[in-house]
Amino acid sequence: MSHYISTRGQTPPQTFADVLLAGLAPDGGLFLPDLWPQVGKEEIAGFAAKPYGEVAHAILKRFVGESFSDDELKADIAAAYAGFDDPAIAPLSEIGSGLYLLELFHGPTLAFKDIALQILGRLFARALKKRGGRATVVAATSGDTGSAAIAALGGLENIELFVLHPRGRVSEVQRLQMTTSPHANVHNIALEGTFDDAQAIVKALFANTEFAQETSLTAVNSINFARIAAQTVYYFTAAAQLGAAPTFVVPTGNFGDVFAGEAAMRMGLSIEKLVVATNANDIMARALNEGVYAAGAAQPTLSPSMDIQVASNFERALFEASGRDAAWLREAMAIFAREKKLTLPENVRAALSTRYGARTCGDDRTLAAIAALHQIDGRLIDPHTAVALAAAEEVQGGAKGPVVVLATAHPAKFADAVRRATGVEPALPPQLKGLYEGVERVSVLGHDQVLVRDFILERLAAHGR
Repeated sequence: MSHYISTRGQTPPQTFADVLLAGLAPDGGLFLPDLWPQVGKEEIAGFAAKPYGEVAHAILKRFVGESFSDDELKADIAAAYAGFDDPAIAPLSEIGSGLYLLELFHGPTLAFKDIALQILGRLFARALKKRGGRATVVAATSGDTGSAAIAALGGLENIELFVLHPRGRVSEVQRLQMTTSPHANVHNIALEGTFDDAQAIVKALFANTEFAQETSLTAVNSINFARIAAQTVYYFTAAAQLGAAPTFVVPTGNFGDVFAGEAAMRMGLSIEKLVVATNANDIMARALNEGVYAAGAAQPTLSPSMDIQVASNFERALFEASGRDAAWLREAMAIFAREKKLTLPENVRAALSTRYGARTCGDDRTLAAIAALHQIDGRLIDPHTAVALAAAEEVQGGAKGPVVVLATAHPAKFADAVRRATGVEPALPPQLKGLYEGVERVSVLGHDQVLVRDFILERLAAHGR
């Protein structure tokens, strides 16, 4: 049975349920399995003929150990995907010779986050019920995680959910999906600042051990390893359907989605390359291409969910690339926290380059990619997917096998950019109908950890916590 260790090496091994409920490790690190579970080539090939839920069970049972029974896991997977609007869950479609879109937006909030969070929410509630007690869940979001977390946890007993989004830096649909939630256990905070500011506050709240223990604090961002585990599944299903080692091109902000690809590789999946596609906030492209991980000021773009300068999950990739050197990782993260800059050692950079490539795409090219695909076959894509499509066109000539672009959000969530590129208004899917009639409930707070902490305590007290 797998146990989980912290990237910073100062937390005792944990079970899957421990990791699920904790989110961030007590030493400030991120959890990973002590040994990556393995999936054989024959089993992977057989995934091509199986429903998505069966593949999800085959992969996730390797992670959960004794925390959940087979029947519990199967039931939660079935319930998680029952509401998706495509039975394939993550359908793969060819848009050009050897070029594919992996559609990850068929869940209740029309973004890829649903694929993991719909499972995580159910497992979370199940684990909490087994242990008793209550939990305070905090989520920093650049747009999509917040609504997906609300869809997964809204209305559940013994859970209070606090969602921080950067005020004025998410799309209108993204904001409304969060702020019109009717659930009394959902508390929205519009934070003055950037996503990086919101993420820093969440990490600081966890670092305040007295507060974290008093409130039973946990997180559902991609810092929670259960998210990564669930996201590995669509890499397996896509590669199995293609019967070849693909290059996956992933629009990247916090690095969780693309790190799930590395996790799948470490489990035995053949992937030629993972290409990180960034917008003007190109910290990850610079880190991978130049070997310097340096944060600047986040720039607003047409792909706001990627307007991030500190990619939390990169810590997991650095840990693996260093040969799981927790001492080096602790020092490296301390340097980055202090100086906002880290020069990667040559061995780490070389190890990363065996798995990752990187490309950057600005707003003009984003719009051009949306327009070009629409002109070819009438298909609309959102601006995050367009960033990846532009990157895919750059790398396709050098790829040996198929190239798969991860389509991470429905175009209707970013109608302004789509309309600007094509002149076409994306049709509102059923999930968004009535959204504009909802009543918004949101509190605007300054970028101040104490303000956020006090807000959480006040709301918990009002709800009898």
